[in-house]
Amino acid sequence: MSTHTSDSRVTVRKAVADDAPFIDEALADAFGSTMMAVHDELVDATGDAAAVAERHGNRVGVITYRHDGTQTWEILSLAATEPGTGAGSALLDWLRAEAIRQRVTRLWLVTTNENLAALRFYQRRGFDLLRVERDAVTRARRLKPSIPLEDDGIPIRHELVLELRL
Repeated sequence: MSTHTSDSRVTVRKAVADDAPFIDEALADAFGSTMMAVHDELVDATGDAAAVAERHGNRVGVITYRHDGTQTWEILSLAATEPGTGAGSALLDWLRAEAIRQRVTRLWLVTTNENLAALRFYQRRGFDLLRVERDAVTRARRLKPSIPLEDDGIPIRHELVLELRL
């Protein structure tokens, strides 16, 4: 599937080489870096593959993901540079459709315990909490000391693994 258009006139397409600067900037703005500490390792969040959302000719979001040769894809990052435009939903819809087309049976991702907006976003779109990796973020700070200790008064300590069965 090359492009997908949502009701909010956000078009999503597979990323191309010319999108790399936008992807790097969007991830750095959203997460502080393109490198993420997750699963007790440093991971390049640009991933194996990416899709870009556009609205009125401007890039407004990116989703990155990787596959390990199984029927499972891991979402590494989702960043909307213009929140409220529907870019996040359109990107996730595109990835779900692409995964089904590729006969993938499961999408999964990791977020953190304080990221209530992400928990709400993904659960409203059918993702389910699979497990809690207690103190995973505390360990991750050894790899990436720039991870904040708290956000909005909530200590950042645990990774939450969410999945969507397709």
